[in-house]
Amino acid sequence: MNENSPVSHGDTLFGPDPGNDPLGWYRAPDRGDIFATASGEMANRWRQVASTLGQLGGGDLAKTQSYLNRNVEDLGLAFRLTGDERERPWPLGPMPVLIGAAEWDMLEAGLIQRAELLEHVVADIYGEQKLVNKGHLPAALASGSPNFARRMVGLRPPGGYHLRVYTVDLARGPMGEWRVLSDRTRLPTGIGYALENRLALIRSTGSLLAGIGARRITEFFEALRFGIAADCTRADPRIGLLTPGRFNQSYPEQAHLARHMGFSLVEGRDLTVRDGKLYVRTVAGLKRIDGLWRWINTSDIDPMAFDQHSQIGVAGLVDACRSGQLSVANWPGAGVVESRAMSAFLPRLAQVVTGGPLMLPNAATWWCGQKAERDIALSRFDELVFASSFRGGVPGIPEGSTRIGADMDPDAREQIMQSLARRPMDYVAQELVATSTTPSIVNGRFEPRRFTLRCFLARGPNGQWMVMPGGFARISKQGHLRTALMERDDFSADLCVVGEMDSNRTVRTPDLDPPSVRRGGGQLPSQAADNLFWLGRYGERLHQTARIVRILVENSDGPAGRMAVPESVTTADRLAALLRQWSAAPLAAADEDHPSPHDMAIAALTDGSLSGSIPSLIEKARQIALLLRDRLSRDSWRAVHRNLPAVDAMDSDSLIDACDAVVAQTAAITQLVSDNMGRTAAWRFYDMGMATERASMMLQAVQAIVPGSASAEDLTALLDLIDGTALYRSRYLTIPFIAPVLDMVLLDPAEPRGLAYQARRLADHLAALPDLRQDGLPEEPFRLAQMLNAKIAGLDARQLDGPTLQGLRDDLGALAATIGRRYFLQPDAPSRESGALLA
Repeated sequence: MNENSPVSHGDTLFGPDPGNDPLGWYRAPDRGDIFATASGEMANRWRQVASTLGQLGGGDLAKTQSYLNRNVEDLGLAFRLTGDERERPWPLGPMPVLIGAAEWDMLEAGLIQRAELLEHVVADIYGEQKLVNKGHLPAALASGSPNFARRMVGLRPPGGYHLRVYTVDLARGPMGEWRVLSDRTRLPTGIGYALENRLALIRSTGSLLAGIGARRITEFFEALRFGIAADCTRADPRIGLLTPGRFNQSYPEQAHLARHMGFSLVEGRDLTVRDGKLYVRTVAGLKRIDGLWRWINTSDIDPMAFDQHSQIGVAGLVDACRSGQLSVANWPGAGVVESRAMSAFLPRLAQVVTGGPLMLPNAATWWCGQKAERDIALSRFDELVFASSFRGGVPGIPEGSTRIGADMDPDAREQIMQSLARRPMDYVAQELVATSTTPSIVNGRFEPRRFTLRCFLARGPNGQWMVMPGGFARISKQGHLRTALMERDDFSADLCVVGEMDSNRTVRTPDLDPPSVRRGGGQLPSQAADNLFWLGRYGERLHQTARIVRILVENSDGPAGRMAVPESVTTADRLAALLRQWSAAPLAAADEDHPSPHDMAIAALTDGSLSGSIPSLIEKARQIALLLRDRLSRDSWRAVHRNLPAVDAMDSDSLIDACDAVVAQTAAITQLVSDNMGRTAAWRFYDMGMATERASMMLQAVQAIVPGSASAEDLTALLDLIDGTALYRSRYLTIPFIAPVLDMVLLDPAEPRGLAYQARRLADHLAALPDLRQDGLPEEPFRLAQMLNAKIAGLDARQLDGPTLQGLRDDLGALAATIGRRYFLQPDAPSRESGALLA
């Protein structure tokens, strides 16, 4: 070390101490970094956050990132990239982007001005059309947009607002100036991730954000919820969030939002329109929906009004809008103003509508549908970015992307030139916006990365815009941000507005009439009931399969390869046959010996290609859980997605440990779901699924293990399936015999894992569900359940035979099918005529 070298500020001779000042070694670009250009007070806030993050990881920022990643996974934050078959965890960095209160106030004013301007333009396009008639806006910009909804012309939304939610992408330039990159008036993608980013960061860092004075964002969502409700005609409205379904890229976001805001998460097939009103199909019949927050495009929202091939919309939804009985946010067709071409006219429209310039300017844009602007674009070809006017794919530019003129090869340049000559109105040219950098944790250290912000606005119940005091930043690892979509190497960061706490900035509860007091969990959609029922069935099937495998391993002689069929059938053979019957173990080919019971146990634990194996059942349960994100607690979600321990196929103890883990996991899920669900219809369908599966599997186990005769070992295995060995011994003080064991397993109503108890559970649940009949007679599912209970009560364990057991299985199957027909969503659900069902 050079003794004459100066000592830097910090705790070591080698410069700043990374444990106390992780940003001390941060090397910002020459200009434009948001931290490097911050005022002294704001720079201290940045250092405070960075120091706390370093301390959380014990000086290792990579550990901080890993800790945050675990919290993201526990919260169930996920998304899909285009082409993904499976969800991937939402990428979130620990270091937020900080903006001071004064700078944010300027942004807030500009965003509100822009929102009011776009509302005026949308209302004019679908109303008087003065802007077009007076030449301020080319008609082609409206009629040429794929988001223009001609059928909505003349339809005024309840409350008068086309826009209830508005999203904006912003970029900060090298000199600290802000520009709008894009306006989003169709779908507010990212608004849920902004909420979940904040929750994940608070969960990971404790009081860090409160300590720097970060403004809360919860009031924003209250304003959004009250605002949507304000447009509804009933005082206590029912509001649904309309989702395209779980294969949509942002479905996890939609499910989290529905749960947080208390909205029903519904798909198009859950809904129907009757007499100009929208209804959701529930287990209690059709229930009215007053407001809809739509997350599907206008073209898909109603196959009768728009795209007739849409499978995710609701036939007649536009009729419900026309009747004035349905509030929709945002109003169908509002996306007409989010085209890139519209950006070219907003500066002029701002002068016309507001009498002043845009407070937040766009990236300079030239719509090539006008000759003068096209000439400018061609003359500055290498300096500009070319894109589709209406965001769809055009020759030379794939959908959702842009092309920099200077980066095009001769063939691409020629293709764009020819397309501009043929259809110039399909293209825009924009200035190449340089973006600022922000400190981001990459590979365990702070590095500068370019970023953009996504900000969100919502109308409160009084119609005034509120800007979320936060949002999320999209950060690129590759140094560029060419599209508006999250790309493979991008990640997000929380946006924090910091400053003095100001009580005037909180949203006060609006003056609304209080709702009447009621209890229960609201009406359960038929599709949700179906999913809960099958979650219960898959969970119980998984539980019982693990029990069978555990008993099989305990009764087998360990690895033995393939074996010929023995002369006498053992307990292990019967259990193995039961696994084969459940498709949890492989079937032997006609010319092959049977696998050993040990090998079949291994297959049941590890072979995902078998439809009834433990890995397959876990995957099925998780797929069902994806559809129930809005109904499962976070603890339940984590339990469903907990991974199995590693299995050593040559070690019987390892196999038994894995089975124990599955049994414990399924029991934990059952307990968590039961503890976190009110005793509403949702819990009843989950519990009915468990009871149905447990009863069915118990009957199948009796048929497989006790086919007319059984050894004491066989009967002990059957008792193990219901945890009844200790009770049998205390009750009979002798070895197991067939009749006493069958009485416990099948006929004793006090045995909680037995058949009789499950039949009673089913009848009790069905009796508590809503009854749609008006004549006082029991509905078919309850009638069949009562008949099954009466049949079981009249049986004598000493006289049970094969036909009787098969008859019980048939009755149980008929009951399950009837439950499905009555309560679950059917492909062509019949219209129910009784007016009492419509509420």
